[in-house]
Amino acid sequence: MAFSILVPVLVVGGMGLVFGVLLGIASKVFAVKEDERIPKILEALPGANCGGCGFAGCAAYASALCSGGVKPNMCPVGGEVVAGKISEIMGVENEVKEKMVARVMCNGNPDRAVQKYYFDGPRDCHSAARLGGGEKMCAYGCLGFGSCVEVCKFGAMSVKDGVAYVDIDKCVACGACAEACPKKIIKILPLRSKYTITCKSIEKGAATRHDCEVGCIGCGICAKACPKEAIAISDNLAVIDPNKCVNCGICAQKCPRGAINKVTPTGLVRLEKKPQKPKLTPEQIAELKAKKAAENAAKADSDSIEKTAEFQIPADK
Repeated sequence: MAFSILVPVLVVGGMGLVFGVLLGIASKVFAVKEDERIPKILEALPGANCGGCGFAGCAAYASALCSGGVKPNMCPVGGEVVAGKISEIMGVENEVKEKMVARVMCNGNPDRAVQKYYFDGPRDCHSAARLGGGEKMCAYGCLGFGSCVEVCKFGAMSVKDGVAYVDIDKCVACGACAEACPKKIIKILPLRSKYTITCKSIEKGAATRHDCEVGCIGCGICAKACPKEAIAISDNLAVIDPNKCVNCGICAQKCPRGAINKVTPTGLVRLEKKPQKPKLTPEQIAELKAKKAAENAAKADSDSIEKTAEFQIPADK
């Protein structure tokens, strides 16, 4: 009885041992060798997995680096520090990469942009965009529900006065916000370019003027005023070439619509229009005219009296 139980156990155990040995040998023979530099690169990378380098995550970027053809300075989060470490691991010279930041190409908050309805659905940009393109008459304006804020892993995005806002000190130019924006009004631009056309509307000037009081109407005044010819008009919209712009600010001063704004370390400075003088009523205008006429009449009488006194013959003593 014991023998009949022992034999199957030994057979099964022996088979397990043989298969285990075979699997161990196979794992050695068919093993895929991992580049020893990959763990070192992963240790140097910040591990944000933001995709800003153009790859699915840090591991994919590390593998691509070791495969060749990829630069060590593509991590926007790590910056120059991480780029230097990876260059040292790879044994190559580190190339200095220009600092880039996200820019929101819209300045039309609810006080400036004409609203066509109030959206009472889910508070995200994609839902609002599906309903007639959003609340604003302008089809290119920021929806202001913060889908870009949700995807930003670095706290660089916020919504102020109904328009998305970028904190350039926190922004690493990963591009997640630009990808999430259904209107595609967020661009990645060089930090050195201090002035931005905060409008993406390609409608004709009359339509843009009707839809938003700070929209670019493609008038070309900024392009004519630019001493470096850094601005061109394309599809009814002014476009700044960051490679030509010297940040003189003349374009922002000349823009009659306030559609060109300056970027500072605290974010985009949204230039406010100068307050207009209040319009007078017809009664007030009539009153001012009457007052002015009375002043002129009094002055005329005074001048007449002075002239009469000047030519008056003095009496004999």
